[in-house]
Amino acid sequence: MTEHKRILVKIGTQLITNKNKNIDESIIEKIVDQVSILIKKNIQVLIVTSGAVASGKSILKTQKSDLRISKKTLTYKQTLASLGQAPLIGLYSKYFQKHNLIVGQALISRSDLQNRLGYLNIRNTLENLMNQKAVPIINENDVVSVDELEGEIYGDNDRLSAMIANAIDADLLILLGDIEGIFTSDPKFNKDAKLINSIEEINNEIINISGDSSDNVGSGGMKSKIEAASLATKSGAKVVIASGKLDNVIIKIIEGQNIGTTINGSGKKLESKKRWLSTGIYESKGMLIVDEGAKKAILEKGASLLPAGILNIEGDFNRGDIISIKSKLVSTFAWGISNYSSNDIKLIKGKDSKNITELINKKYEPEIIHRDNLVISRES
Repeated sequence: MTEHKRILVKIGTQLITNKNKNIDESIIEKIVDQVSILIKKNIQVLIVTSGAVASGKSILKTQKSDLRISKKTLTYKQTLASLGQAPLIGLYSKYFQKHNLIVGQALISRSDLQNRLGYLNIRNTLENLMNQKAVPIINENDVVSVDELEGEIYGDNDRLSAMIANAIDADLLILLGDIEGIFTSDPKFNKDAKLINSIEEINNEIINISGDSSDNVGSGGMKSKIEAASLATKSGAKVVIASGKLDNVIIKIIEGQNIGTTINGSGKKLESKKRWLSTGIYESKGMLIVDEGAKKAILEKGASLLPAGILNIEGDFNRGDIISIKSKLVSTFAWGISNYSSNDIKLIKGKDSKNITELINKKYEPEIIHRDNLVISRES
């Protein structure tokens, strides 16, 4: 076994459903068997699982009934998720009990992680579960949050798993689905596509070869997996994307075998607050476009962002929200906590900090984003 002490395993819908789109218990059992081996070797493991909607559909088929709701609506999917979540967690509990292990369920929405207090509460709860030798089983709270169901934000729990890995400081994130890893092009359409075994850095070339989900079972395509890997590796975790259908795939990955695609972490472990801020890389509420002087001051001098350096604002956000920062010449290079709302910034952008009070009749801080609340995404 390698030196990994805490890993998070994400299980995709396509992996745990069969050709009839019903939950495949045998796959869950095999995953549980592998995780149980690791736990008994004192490796802490958390599971982020998809499949509640598919589980709900299976229940309706068994009962030979249907919902009196249009299948095209989000309400339909939310109802399926509600019906399927308890049986899904029941399967994990059933198979972990065979190894004398207990599970703890956590349903988490995006807003829970974007809120600093919610983020800390989630981290503390998951830490306590692991200290009790329980296995945290996490899923998107689909009844409240519609992001995964829309297939536009988390992508079948890919990005949610990266945010959780970030929160609990995991050293390895394993994204398991029904594909072997990242290929040079889509192997479903190009027989000459080659598996990329190792990636040192997620650059534009890697981003450009990613695609979206090719079916309507799960919402996670390669694009969401690469975005998840980008977030997790920025916090120092290593990421492996692999097929969960390979025998003992989790054990083989932990043993260091060349399985799937490995994306190496930055090697830097961010402090807790910086880790929380990094969750905003794909979930920010808005964006500030700054001039070259402000960009240089932030990247080279470690400065805060002042109103004088702001050129334009995108999005609608409030004081305390996580927002992105970019310049006219480069994409997002930083993100942080805004001291002012977008409406206030529209009035004070380009102005000297000493004029804030007379312009908006309030003054929280002289900075739009203080350096302590700012994380660099990439230097340019």
